[in-house]
Amino acid sequence: MSELILSSKQAGAGVITVNNPPVNALSPGVPEGIQAALEAHIADPEVKAILLIGGGRTFIAGADIKEFGKVVAGQSKGHNLLPLMLAMEDSPKPVVVAIHGTALGGGLEVAMGGHYRVAAAGAQVGQPEVKIGLIPGAGGTQRLPRLAGVELAARMCAFGEPISAAKAHEAGIVDALIEGDLLSGAIDFALARTERPKPRERVFRGFDPAIFDTLRAEARKSHRNQTAPLAAIDAVEAATQLPFAEGCARERELFNGCLYGPQSKALIHAFFGEREVAKVPGIGKDTPVRPIQRAAVIGAGTMGGGITMNFVNAGIPVRLRETTQEALDRGMATIRRNYANSVAKGRFPQAVMDERLARITPQLDYEGFEAADIITEAVYEGMALKKEIFAEIDKIAKPGAILATNTSTLSIDEIASATKRPADVIGTHYFSPANVMRLLEIVRGAATGADVIATCMNLAKSLKKVGVLVGNCRGFVGNRMIHCYLREAQFLVEEGAAPEQVDAALYEWGMAMGPLAMGDLAGLDVGWRIRKEFKHLEKPGERVPLISDELCERGRFGQKTSAGYYKYDENRKPTPDPEVVAIARDLARRQGIEQREISKEEILDRTLLALANEGASILDEGIALRAVDIDVIYLTGYGFPAYRGGPMFYAESLGLAHVLQRVEAFGWEAAPLLVKLALEGGSFYRAAAG
Repeated sequence: MSELILSSKQAGAGVITVNNPPVNALSPGVPEGIQAALEAHIADPEVKAILLIGGGRTFIAGADIKEFGKVVAGQSKGHNLLPLMLAMEDSPKPVVVAIHGTALGGGLEVAMGGHYRVAAAGAQVGQPEVKIGLIPGAGGTQRLPRLAGVELAARMCAFGEPISAAKAHEAGIVDALIEGDLLSGAIDFALARTERPKPRERVFRGFDPAIFDTLRAEARKSHRNQTAPLAAIDAVEAATQLPFAEGCARERELFNGCLYGPQSKALIHAFFGEREVAKVPGIGKDTPVRPIQRAAVIGAGTMGGGITMNFVNAGIPVRLRETTQEALDRGMATIRRNYANSVAKGRFPQAVMDERLARITPQLDYEGFEAADIITEAVYEGMALKKEIFAEIDKIAKPGAILATNTSTLSIDEIASATKRPADVIGTHYFSPANVMRLLEIVRGAATGADVIATCMNLAKSLKKVGVLVGNCRGFVGNRMIHCYLREAQFLVEEGAAPEQVDAALYEWGMAMGPLAMGDLAGLDVGWRIRKEFKHLEKPGERVPLISDELCERGRFGQKTSAGYYKYDENRKPTPDPEVVAIARDLARRQGIEQREISKEEILDRTLLALANEGASILDEGIALRAVDIDVIYLTGYGFPAYRGGPMFYAESLGLAHVLQRVEAFGWEAAPLLVKLALEGGSFYRAAAG
C-alpha cells in the first residue's frame, strides 16, 4: 500500500487516512492507495464500517495541479478517480468521509463518492476548478446537484466559491456536523449505520430550468470572456437531462475542452506564478526578519489613507501624519467612509470598524514616530519633497526602522541618499486603491539590506498582498511598462482612433478597463506632473504623446473635473466627447500627423506588444527577477486578464517570432532579448531561469 495512505482499525471501523502533506493533494498514488485500503477493509470481517479522513490540517484540498500540465504536455495520462468513486459507492459496508479543513475540487468529488459525509464545524467544501480554467472532471457536476440541489451546485461549479460546513449541512452535502474530536465522532457516526449503506443518490429536487440561462448571464458578466464557468453550467445542466453515466461522459468531454484550451494553461501559469514570486534569490528562511508591530504613514491622501487601512486591517497601529488639519480631516473622513461602506455591505460589523479606527492616531507632527518599526512616505511624486521628508525622518526614526517610500516612478537610491541609513530604505509601491489592490511592488535600492527585503516580502503576506521584488529604475516594472502601453494608446488617438474605439478594443479583449478611461480614473494631471519631472530625460527628436498634456492644459484632468478623454456626469458615468476628437485632429494637423482609419488588430498589437517588448528589456536588465514576476505584476495590479496569463505569457502564446515581426513593422526598437529569443526559438521563462 502507498505510504501516502495510512490504514488502521479502531473499534470495528476501518480507518483510511490520507497522508500527503501539506494539503493531501490527489497526487499519483493517492487515489490508488485509498482504493487498495478500501478493498482490504471490505474483505476484513472485523470491519463493520469504513472511514476516510485526512491527516494533518485538512481533508483533501484538491488535485495536484502540476499533473494537469503534464497531461497536456503528453507526459502523463493523469489519474481517473472514477474507479475509486465506484468502489466507494459499491461498498457493501458503509463508507463515511470525515472532512476537516477543506474538501475542494477532487477532494469534494472523492467525498461525494462516500455514502455519508460528516464535517468539523470550521470546514469548507467547494468546487473551485474554474479558478484555473477547468471544471470538475470526476463526476462533481453530476453528483453535487443530486445532493445540494441544482442551483447551488451550478453556482458552486460555475463561480468556484467554497461554502461553510454549516451551509453544506443545510444543503444536504454533509450529513452531520461533528462537535469535538472529528475522528472519534465520525467513527461513532459510521458504526451507527452498519446495517446497510445509504443508497446512491440519483434523484433531483425540483428546480426551474430557467436557472441555467440566469447563471450564464451572471457568468458572462462576472467572468467576462471566460469559458470554464459556462462549461460548468453546461455540465450541471447535462446532469439534469442525461442518465448518470452519460452525464459523466459529457462532463469529461467539457473538462477536456477546458484542459486543452488556452485559458486553463494561462490560469494555471498565474496560479503558480503567485507562489513563484515569493522566492527571492539570496533571501531564505534563515534571513532575519524585523518585527513590524507599529507603523507610521506620512500623507493622508488617497494612497496614504489606503496604506494606513492596510496596516490597521492587519492589526498594526498607525500614526498618520499630514501637514494641515484640513488635509488630515479629509483623509480620516475618507477612511471612515470606506469602513462604513464595508459595514453597510455586511463585510464586517460596526465593532470591527470601531476597532480599526481606534488603531489610527491622526496628527500634524512626528510625535511617536520614533517608536515606529516602519515609516511609509506617501506624498505626491516630487523628488525634492520626498528627499526633504526622508532627511527629516532619518533624524527621528529609531535604529532598525524601515524607511519606505510609496513612489511609483522615482529613484529609490536618490531618495535614500537623503538619509544616513540607505540600507534601511526601500520602495513599497502600493496600487490604488491601496486598501483593495493586491499588488505590492517592493523596490530594492542598491544599498537595501537583505533583512529589509525579507521583512517587506513577509509584510506583504501579513497585509494580504502579493509582494513582488523589483529593481530600481524609472517606473520600476509596472509603471515603466504601462508608460509604453499608454504612449501607444495616445498615439492611436492622435493618428485618428476615437478614445472609445481604443478603450473598447482592449476592454473586449479582456482588460479591466481601457487605457484612456484608466487615465481619466487615475487623473491625467498625475501623469502630467510626472512628465514635467522627467522632461529633461526625453531624447531629442523622439516622438512623445501630446494629447494628454493638451487635455490637461484645458483643465480636463479626468473624472475629478468631469472631463478628460470622456465627459462625466454627476455619477461619473462616461460618455464620448466629440471635442476630444476635434482636439486630437487639430493636434495632428499642427504636428504633421496624418490621421487614418485604425483597425482593432492594430490597437491590440500596438498596446499589448508594447508591454511585452518593454518587459523583455526589463527582464534582460535584471529589473525583474523572472518573466513570471512581470506577469504577476500585471495580473494583480493592472487589470490584465488572468485567463491571458500576463503580458509575457501572452506574447509567447502568439509566438516570439511573430511578436518580433510586429514590433519591427511598427518601427520600434526591439528589445535585444526579444530578438535573441525569437531567432533561437527560446522562451522568456527559460531565459529567466537560465
